[in-house]
Amino acid sequence: MANFAKSSVPRFAVEVYQNEYLPEGGREVNAIVTVTSTGGGTTGGVAPAGSTPVRAPGRAPNAAVVLMVDCSGSMDHPPTKMRNARDATAAAIDTLREGTRFAVVAGTHVAEDVYPGNGRLAVADARTKEQAKEALRRLSAGGGTAIGSWLRLADRLLGAAEADIRHGILLTDGRNEHEAPEDLRAALDSCAGRFTCDARGVGTDWEVKEVTAIATALLGTSDIVADPAGLAADFTRMMENAMGKEVADVALRLWTPVGVEIRFVKQVAPAVADLTGRRTGAGPRSGDYPTGSWGDESRDYHVCVLVPEAGIGQEMLAARVSLVLPDPTGAGTPQTLSQGLVRAVWTDDVAASTSINPQVAHYTGQAELAQVIQQGLDARKSGDRDGATAKLGRAVQLASASGNQDTAKLLSKVVDVVDAATGTVRLKAKVAEADEMTLETRSTKTVRVKK
Repeated sequence: MANFAKSSVPRFAVEVYQNEYLPEGGREVNAIVTVTSTGGGTTGGVAPAGSTPVRAPGRAPNAAVVLMVDCSGSMDHPPTKMRNARDATAAAIDTLREGTRFAVVAGTHVAEDVYPGNGRLAVADARTKEQAKEALRRLSAGGGTAIGSWLRLADRLLGAAEADIRHGILLTDGRNEHEAPEDLRAALDSCAGRFTCDARGVGTDWEVKEVTAIATALLGTSDIVADPAGLAADFTRMMENAMGKEVADVALRLWTPVGVEIRFVKQVAPAVADLTGRRTGAGPRSGDYPTGSWGDESRDYHVCVLVPEAGIGQEMLAARVSLVLPDPTGAGTPQTLSQGLVRAVWTDDVAASTSINPQVAHYTGQAELAQVIQQGLDARKSGDRDGATAKLGRAVQLASASGNQDTAKLLSKVVDVVDAATGTVRLKAKVAEADEMTLETRSTKTVRVKK
């Protein structure tokens, strides 16, 4: 059952879907937790007693955005690519809500604050938007690529702003060749939890794993824009989405009783993202998993725990899942926005204990789909045709069974499908690089289960 919390931030609901029944000796408990945010803070709800409102009812959230544009030498091949990047960034600037703080960073082997250029953020209005677009027109391609330096500059700019929402948009067309991989990893570790970031690769000369790693670490989205002409529409959508965010730093808090082990916590819709290793302690037997910024939207999470063995007829609370928001005063008492319970009941009813909850089954399949696509593409790149055929065939089977038509369509550009139901496929002799990269980049995107 949904549990809505009244607050001056969007209303959050938590719903738990599971089969709580276990056979004698059973230990693994699975649940899909659906989190829905509605209202956008505009409903004028009253904050819970004893808590501090994040902002006054009816006040729009303060947002700060840094746009990081690749200006390395490869952006001049073809020359239209740099023009498309400038036009896309200008379209994103036009989409900024009045009063939003923003900056533009030109990224090469170093990072340069090209607008406003004073180490601070500008405030969006008609005048500053035009000034920013004039600065964009002066951008030219030249130099290398060191994405970690871009992110660190964005972090400094965003960190100096008083904002409810801090967000970055990053565009690259090449590999991160002018800094060590550990430098980028250190930058991501430093920026994680400080701002969210959407990352885009334009063309086909960039590394999918680098771009997706940026978005994963910073709780944003990643995608390919194979044709630079599509950048403006994509940047506009990204900025519209960023402007729709109402509250940041929401955490999924998991409390478990003594003796319960956590196997994993994953986001499974709208995309698969493993949050297990990102847990931070939140008191006795409690841990927080970051979820980033929210607007009006819904996401699904898969929680899997191991409970102690118990006898027939016994039952227990296996976990309590809460949505929490840090106390803006820094006093350390977070707001609990909503919560749900995960239960375990031992039974000798075989039908009850062997039934798989439809939501759990669906998302287990979607997680496997993302995994076998990656494994299949890796096998294909290494020359293991038999391994690639087996994995991508399984991916076709899973996509067909779950109704994931978008992924099925992308798979059909890499393999010839003989029988989708059995996963019988043949590798295509020739695959366009853009098609392979699109499949890899979008492999984690899932379809929602019909409830």
